[in-house]
Amino acid sequence: MSTHLDALERVITEVVAPAATTIDEEGTFPSAGIKALGEAGILGLAAGRDVGGGGASMRDAAEVVLRLAATCGSTAMVVLMHYSATATIEAHGPSDVRQAIGAGRHLSTLAFSESGSRSHFWAPVSSATPLGGTAVLDAEKSWVTSGAEADSYVWSSRPVDLTTGPMTLWLVPSATEGLVKDTGGFDGVGLRGNGSIPVKADGVRVPLQARLGADGDGLNIALATALPWFLVLSGAFSLGVLEAVTAETGAHLSSARLEHLGEALIQQPVARVEYARLRLITDRVRAFLSDTLSALEAGRPDAQLRVLEVKAVAGEDAAAGCDLAMRLCGGAAFRKETNINRHHRDSLAARVMAPTTEALLDFVGRAIAGIPLLGPA
Repeated sequence: MSTHLDALERVITEVVAPAATTIDEEGTFPSAGIKALGEAGILGLAAGRDVGGGGASMRDAAEVVLRLAATCGSTAMVVLMHYSATATIEAHGPSDVRQAIGAGRHLSTLAFSESGSRSHFWAPVSSATPLGGTAVLDAEKSWVTSGAEADSYVWSSRPVDLTTGPMTLWLVPSATEGLVKDTGGFDGVGLRGNGSIPVKADGVRVPLQARLGADGDGLNIALATALPWFLVLSGAFSLGVLEAVTAETGAHLSSARLEHLGEALIQQPVARVEYARLRLITDRVRAFLSDTLSALEAGRPDAQLRVLEVKAVAGEDAAAGCDLAMRLCGGAAFRKETNINRHHRDSLAARVMAPTTEALLDFVGRAIAGIPLLGPA
């Protein structure tokens, strides 16, 4: 096992796993787990070696998210969003922030979704107005993972010059004066500790040097950096949830008994067939995720298509697989304190996180029909 996976397993065993149930029940941010992941080099894993990071690949990051998701979905989602933001900061961000990420001292996240354009992240309605060497940001970001805990946001807006393109990206420190973070916290069905909150900018000023890439080129940058990492790691997240519920379902079917028959549930033909079906779902997602990563690594012609497909495939299969596990384990799974119940609720988020399953299916349909991903069909 590689060094970083050894370190990851120690953090999972000693910090993440013991807190997972409480984080879900109370909706608390996994601060101790994130701090431990930073100290273990996991938060800096995707930062370049030139700034002290791990220089890891997307496949390495996917394995981290997978293992975390099998234990605590909230912690996994925080890391997933951090890695997605890191990809953009690595490509266009300042060296001091890259160094802080590499050292595990800086948590970042994406601030794309807005109340005005909702899950259509590619169409920001927020603005950036030039003023004396600064940009004045006005926005209502609807849901920002780790919103109150992150050190920075990779922030989208309309361009300063509206003729240059549809979007500009900024690196906005979370402590920037004027940012208003919702204090109500996140009270969702699943991922209850991911710290997702609305963040508002009303006349917030940032230096023009905070821009990530050229004005108006933000959508191209997002599609080349943040989005592939987010989609692929979302697939890894869903696979982690599936692997956990498959193992837990197998353990339940082997231990629970029908005393009047003197048999375990796994000895019943219907239970075995449905358990096999669950294993097939899990294996199918693993194969699809692995093929997506292989397509990217080899530069295959179908790489973009696989990236567009992987979150939809994995997210829908995770929801279906977790639902099957709930039915297979019956009343034991419906108790709120069980892991299967928690994983089931966490699995549902992939369907509605932008880009949603429906949006991705439209992108896939456009790609295979030779129609541009955005704009009139």
